[in-house]
Order: sequence, then C-alpha cells, then structure tokens
Amino acid sequence: MEWQSEALPYYKGKKVESREEILREIEELKLRRNAVILAHNYQIGEIQDIADFVGDSLELSRKAAATDAETIVFCGVLFMAETAAILSPEKRVLLPDFRAGCPLANMISREALKMLREEHPQAPVVSYVNSSAEVKAESDICCTSANAIRVVNSLPQEKIIFVPDRNLCHWVNHSTDKELICWEGFCPTHEVLKKEDVLEVRKAHPEAKFVAHPECLEEVLDLADEVASTSGILNFARETSARELIIGTEIGMLHRLRKENPGKRFYPASEKMVCPNMKYHTLEKVRDSLKEMIYLIKVPEEIRVKAYQSIKRMLDLKVGSKD
Repeated sequence: MEWQSEALPYYKGKKVESREEILREIEELKLRRNAVILAHNYQIGEIQDIADFVGDSLELSRKAAATDAETIVFCGVLFMAETAAILSPEKRVLLPDFRAGCPLANMISREALKMLREEHPQAPVVSYVNSSAEVKAESDICCTSANAIRVVNSLPQEKIIFVPDRNLCHWVNHSTDKELICWEGFCPTHEVLKKEDVLEVRKAHPEAKFVAHPECLEEVLDLADEVASTSGILNFARETSARELIIGTEIGMLHRLRKENPGKRFYPASEKMVCPNMKYHTLEKVRDSLKEMIYLIKVPEEIRVKAYQSIKRMLDLKVGSKD
C-alpha cells in the first residue's frame, strides 16, 4: 500500500498518535481529574515542558500539597511520589511508570537501619530525603542536599547516623565537628563521574565554571567551583557572571538550565550521567496514568505519620528544604 500523507499513521495495526493529540488529551484529563503534574529536574525535556511545577523532590511535594488539586501526577521516582503521599494524604498520587525506582533509596531498608540504630543507640538518624517512606519513618529527622550540613549541626548529639548516601555524608563531614556514621549507599548516576571526566571537559572548555552535586565522588567535588543541590545549581547558573558552565549532575538538568539562561552555554560533565529510571516517564505514560489512574502510590498510615514527623522536624528548623 502506498503511503499517503493525509492518511492516519498506523504501525502494525496500531494508530500512532501525534504529540499534539497526546498533549490535548493530557490537558482534558487534568481538568477531569483535577490534577497537577510535577516533574523533577532530571526528567526529559518534554515532560518538564508540560509540568505545572518543575523542581526538586521535596520542593515539588510541598508545592503540590499547597494546591487544591485532588490528583498529583509525579514524574520522578518512587520515593518522591511517596513523599508527596506523605505530605498530601488526602490526594491521589500517581507514578506514571512503576518501574521508576531509585537505586540509592533501595540501598537501605528499614530493617537494616534498625540494626544500625541498635549498634549506636545514642546516635540520632538523619535520613536524606532520597530514601523510602519506611526509612524516613525509622529516622529522627530528614535533610536535603541543600540543608544537610545545617541539619546535622543543629543536633545536640556528637555522634550521628547519616543515611543513605555516603558521598553526601562525606561532604557534610567537611563542615561539622560531629562524628558521622555514613551508610555506604550511593547514587550510580553521580558516582559514574570521575576526576578524569571533569579534567577532560575542562580542557575542552577552559573558561567554564564547574558546579557539582554533592552526591558526586569527593575527587570530583574537590575540582568544583561550586558544590550545590539542583536548586543551588539553578541559582548559581542564574547569578554567576560566567557565560559557560560545566554541570556535574544528571543531564536532564541541562534542559531547564538552557531554557532559563538562554545567554549562557552549559556542558554536561559527562554524557554518562543519565538516570535510566528518571527517563521511564513519557507523554503517553502521563496520559495513560491520568486516564487509568495508575500507578496509585499509597503509604500506610502508621508509616506516613512517622515519616511526616521526620520531615516536619527538618522544616521546623527553617534551615532550607530544597534538594
């Protein structure tokens, strides 16, 4: 059969929808479901472009909680959707692709943390927000990558358990007199970046400033002009006089940086810094999530209440909450 441009496109008997059709459906379903769409900074560009809010995980959950939406579609990873459910128990929280887990969050369980607490009964637990609801519930207080140093220094105890990211823990260790017990978890996407990668891209762009996320290796952070959370990276990019920047975090971040700073150039510290779990969500999956109300993320009330208290203790310190 000869192809005709005016014919509806089909592939193996299935209609191939246009991007415009999918976008129109999403808007219609958003109204029907009274929904808000959240996109983490590491999402693909077209997901960021349709979101009501783009940002860090906790920042997004707090913004969604402040809306009158009944449904939250969280384009991120599982622990982020759990956090939204913790802060908005009256709302339905959907994760468009249930495969979107977080390797870092999966590196510690509630049971393992309980055992660690038994070994150090006097040490409070600080859990990075990049952790499961169960781990948050077993913790004394949460932190983000932006406020981790201040949260740790706010505690009266001299010995503190810090989970689950060892690189963030080592970074905090440079700015505290506390004794930190670091859990040996890590983010594979950030740990893939090596010193040699940074030196190579700096050689190619000698005028560029290098800004890195504290989940990176210490050898990488030692080379950085600035170490910052994703929100901190956005602020640094906006405020610096430098016209070129090398970005040491997941490459999805470059979409927003370029969009918000059209007069500046941004280079990835490494093209290998891709989180495959963050890339599961697509426009079609967002549409299908709203249409079928999948995948619904629920946190058992007993866990939710305890996890909420750990988050609230951090927020009550007023030490900053962005990742």
